Amino acid sequence: MTSEKRDFDAAAASWDEKPARVKLAGEVAEAIIREVAPHRAMQAADFGCGTGLLSLRLQPLVASITGIDSSPGMLDILKAKVAEGKWTNVRTQLVDVEKGEALAGKYDLITSSMTLHHIREPQVLLQQLHVALVPGGILAIADLDPDGGLFHDDNTGVFHFGFERAAVRAMFAEAGFGDIRDSTATEIVKPAADGTTRGFSVFLVSGRKM
Repeated sequence: MTSEKRDFDAAAASWDEKPARVKLAGEVAEAIIREVAPHRAMQAADFGCGTGLLSLRLQPLVASITGIDSSPGMLDILKAKVAEGKWTNVRTQLVDVEKGEALAGKYDLITSSMTLHHIREPQVLLQQLHVALVPGGILAIADLDPDGGLFHDDNTGVFHFGFERAAVRAMFAEAGFGDIRDSTATEIVKPAADGTTRGFSVFLVSGRKM
């Protein structure tokens, strides 16, 4: 693990060039659709949205979706996609919760994919996301099961080497969520240094604001 933050602005321009990253976003979206059933009455937000790979998969299913990220560079890519697609129900919001900044607005659904392991204090984040939800609102977080630090080629900005699902469910409960469920969203297969492949499973934990 590291004490340094990754420069996501520098990575933004080439972020979507990895087919595996695009595939992962699609599979997480499918898991969210299966487990949470987003619908057209929902005001949604995607926390740690990056270039909007997940946000734009959910966009047709909800009333609106706000892509929230701490990287201006990532949000610039998303804004360009939105302009090209002429989507009127997609917004962006620049927020760095680790600097004490709070999410603006209230949401029926907040999603987040592969962001939690980049957050130093996940429990604090879950409490902030709880505040941003309306009563009965749903939080759905996808991230890695314990990966032993092997998932990323460079662990700069990685503060957690995956999470035990029981620990994530406990964090949800402590933040004030009920109806907490977990499932496997997908598995990512990556080449290993010895020429073999290694699988990393991605969970989806969801809960409802009580």
